[in-house]
Amino acid sequence: MKVLVTGAAGFIGSHLVDRLLAEGEEVLGIDDLSSGSLANLADARSTSTGKFTFSRIDVRSDAIIDFIKRTKPEVAFHLAAQVDVRKSVSDPIHDAMINVIGTLNVLHASDQAGVRKVVFTSSGGCIYGEPGEDRLPVGEDQFFLPDAMPESPYGVSKRIMLDYLRYFKKIKDLDYTALALANVYGPRQEPAAEVGLEGQVVAIFSRRQLAKRLCTVYGDGTQTRDFVFSDDVVSAFVAARDKGSGELINIGSGVETSVNELFAELSKITGNDMEPRYAEARPGELERIVIDYSKATEVLGWRPQHDLQEGLKQTVAYFRAHPK
Repeated sequence: MKVLVTGAAGFIGSHLVDRLLAEGEEVLGIDDLSSGSLANLADARSTSTGKFTFSRIDVRSDAIIDFIKRTKPEVAFHLAAQVDVRKSVSDPIHDAMINVIGTLNVLHASDQAGVRKVVFTSSGGCIYGEPGEDRLPVGEDQFFLPDAMPESPYGVSKRIMLDYLRYFKKIKDLDYTALALANVYGPRQEPAAEVGLEGQVVAIFSRRQLAKRLCTVYGDGTQTRDFVFSDDVVSAFVAARDKGSGELINIGSGVETSVNELFAELSKITGNDMEPRYAEARPGELERIVIDYSKATEVLGWRPQHDLQEGLKQTVAYFRAHPK
């Protein structure tokens, strides 16, 4: 099978490329390298298992349309995105150009090229808004609640695309599965800047604790997230090639972990006893989130295989072996 992976040089995308190649697929990888790195694709570019080609393309450009129409993949895994919640708050137009217009380019071209299915990367942490305690863990049915409104333009952009996906399936017969990912962490995840992204807290803390540098917790640290390991996420993408037609499906651990608890666990693993510095909470970020993945088990036959402690140990081991 010939498959396309957008955002192929990124943290999750590169792991997906490796898995698809290991399964013998022909993989077309594209990335504009604005945040991804060719180093993440070193194994893919030298592998003898399967076939891999890489093209540097921005999903906002007409080049992505021409590329898809020329190469005609059977399945498109769309991971390329602007993922910084705070960036979306400060520059919603930039966010929309990538997450809305860029995704529309992929969908339109896929329709024109006869692509069978698009597997879309949504956000389990943003599309459901700020859930009250009575809404936790969040299930996919809550997407339709009137008060489930995103707290950031990033969440809005990911929510809007679900309507477009439904349109393309109903009117254009382009199949899709949308995976609403919790906070993904694992090897190769590198903060894009010193301040890092909210979703990169594991990478930020791990790097700084290993270097014996001070970590900053924004807010009081009681805010919670659902952390899911990268290998488990890749397994969900692979399962969605042939399952989950027309579905929004949560992919997470189902475990609510506070930032303070995460910091304490990483302190044990890294052997760093420095206390964090606390700073003012940042706009657009949720107080609590944990998602219900039972639909993924029912529809995709998927469930997480790594608990947080095991995943953090593997992640820290990677950072130890790859010092910055």
